[in-house]
Amino acid sequence: MLMTRKFACSVFVAALMLVVATSVRAEDGFKASPEKEKELIAVLRSDAPPQDKAIACKKLAVDGSSEAVGDLAKLLSDPQLASWSRIALEAIPGTAPDEALRKASESLDGNLLVGVLNSIGVRRDVNSAEMLTKRLRDKDEEVASAAAVALGRIGNAASATTLRAALTSGPAKVRSAAAEGCVLCAERLLAEGKTADAVALYDEVRKAELPKQRIVEATRGAILARKDEGIPLLIEQLRSTDKKLFEVALFTAREFPGSEVDKALAAELAKATPERGALIVQAMADRKETVVVAAVSKAAGSGPKPVRLAAIKALRQVGDASSVNALLETAIDADEDLALAAKATLADLPGDKINSQIAAMLPNAKGKTYPLLIELVGQRRIEATPALLKAIDSPDKNIRQAALLALGETVSLKNLNVLISQAINTKNADDAATAQQALKTASVRMPDREACATELAAALEKAPAASKILLLDILGDVGGEKALKTLSTAAKSNNPQLQDAGSRVLGKWASLDAAPVLLDLAKTAPAAQFRSRALKGYISLARRFAMPDEDRADMCQKAFDLSKDPAEQKLILDVCRIQPSIETLKLSIKFMKVAELKEDATQTTLLVAQKLGAKGINVSEQLSTAGFQKVKVEIVKAEYGSGATQKDVTAIVKKQASDLPLITLAADGYNASFGGDPAPNTVKQLKIQYKINGKAGEATFAENALIVLPMPK
Repeated sequence: MLMTRKFACSVFVAALMLVVATSVRAEDGFKASPEKEKELIAVLRSDAPPQDKAIACKKLAVDGSSEAVGDLAKLLSDPQLASWSRIALEAIPGTAPDEALRKASESLDGNLLVGVLNSIGVRRDVNSAEMLTKRLRDKDEEVASAAAVALGRIGNAASATTLRAALTSGPAKVRSAAAEGCVLCAERLLAEGKTADAVALYDEVRKAELPKQRIVEATRGAILARKDEGIPLLIEQLRSTDKKLFEVALFTAREFPGSEVDKALAAELAKATPERGALIVQAMADRKETVVVAAVSKAAGSGPKPVRLAAIKALRQVGDASSVNALLETAIDADEDLALAAKATLADLPGDKINSQIAAMLPNAKGKTYPLLIELVGQRRIEATPALLKAIDSPDKNIRQAALLALGETVSLKNLNVLISQAINTKNADDAATAQQALKTASVRMPDREACATELAAALEKAPAASKILLLDILGDVGGEKALKTLSTAAKSNNPQLQDAGSRVLGKWASLDAAPVLLDLAKTAPAAQFRSRALKGYISLARRFAMPDEDRADMCQKAFDLSKDPAEQKLILDVCRIQPSIETLKLSIKFMKVAELKEDATQTTLLVAQKLGAKGINVSEQLSTAGFQKVKVEIVKAEYGSGATQKDVTAIVKKQASDLPLITLAADGYNASFGGDPAPNTVKQLKIQYKINGKAGEATFAENALIVLPMPK
């Protein structure tokens, strides 16, 4: 049953493979391989399982010839392999496959016959037309329907005549298939330049008593076949009360050739209901090459709200300079939805011409349009510095702040001093935060970071005390050699506030360039708290960034030499855990000799050794110097929980045991590793009974603690 179901679901795969095979055969210079064909035919003749024969059929679609047709034809009566054999028969060139399919149609019935008729249609075998015509009267509706579609694929005049007659006779299902065949015939006629015949056939289907889908298909064809003369029929469907016909009109409008239909759509837009108008606008916008932009702009500026919103959105695709005025008016509309949509479209409209238009309008703008244009200058990053400099002196707070933000997005290094001045000596207290934000935005986007840092550093010397912190923060965001030097000087100054800010910013530095500066500061900062902060920043660099293993170990050693606090030293051990290498293993072994760190360093040593061992790195020599030897670990019993609520996790812990007295769990945290929380909202423990080298031991670990098994005495 499973095998049958599997092969029954192969229709889509079969169709896909036919497309691939046909494409491969169509390539220039392609030649089938006779050697491969012989091997594949041998598989079909063997006792190979159906799966292997199916694959062989699939490959014969590429390498098969008339030599394979006989063996493939034998499979047409096999429910499991029929569809696979037809993949090859549909692709193999020549008349042999046609003859095999016609012969098979004489003896098969049901789904197997339907499949054969489908393949005959794919191959467009004209010599099968008489047989297909007879099959149109088959008592099996599926067979008759397949014959109708196959005749449609053949698509000659005789087929069209036969299918026309079937449109009005026989069961409804067969008439539907006949209509599908008529549409296929009409497409063939159209491709051959027989437009009048194609139109007549489409119209005949449209007017017949058929399922809606067939009428929809024929309507689309009838519109497109008529070309410009089909526009009235298109408009008729746009006005139809039938939802399906309206939808096919929208779809067809998008693919209609020429520009005349765009004018018709623009005219119809004014007459449509709001709901339909919104959909028509979307269809218009999808015709980017010929759309009547003026009509879309007009719809964006006035009319029903659904249409306006659709038109505003459409202008993102097709709008141009002629759309700007309508969008500006809408962007200050009292309706918030319309205003926001228009602003978004104005920000997204492409083109330097629009940028020039906005910049030209800015100096003479008034009312609500003035701050809007300023905002657009910033969003579109338009060069309009003189107008923006004028705007920051406006008595209107909204205009000043919009101008400051726009300068942040557009100002060049040449005029950065204006923003620096505004940020540290603003005339209006209300503008301070905006000016500071603008300065930061401008500084971090400057292409010449060193020149920008030089400007900020020069301003730092003259800035009021309160503004110095701001400039140091921005220097941290700018980065570079000059910024590092300036921050280092501040951190070592006599001003506690500058020491604090400088060490804080350096401690978050995002590159290894800060390592020498932080190390120096860790030695020379005036206050212990800032030396500690610098050292932690230095350790953080060792933990976060890629570097040679020797360099990382060197940084860790230098940090350890300066560290006074066990908490700082444990941070260095964290580096060893996170960045395991032979060098960090040696370092953690060395730290085991420090009494205050012995336990943590031992755990780190074992963890690093295990990680390296998992990568195939031999660490026996290093472990032996630390007094560790490989041991035999046996987990006797392991329980996790609280009080009487315990979960047996022996199997899980056993699986994670190795030849070291360290157990590393598969997931982060005990709950995740042990399949859930056995006692929610309570303090839990892990109890392990074990043997190391045959000696029994027992240990208890707090929830999520590192599991290092003590050596039994």
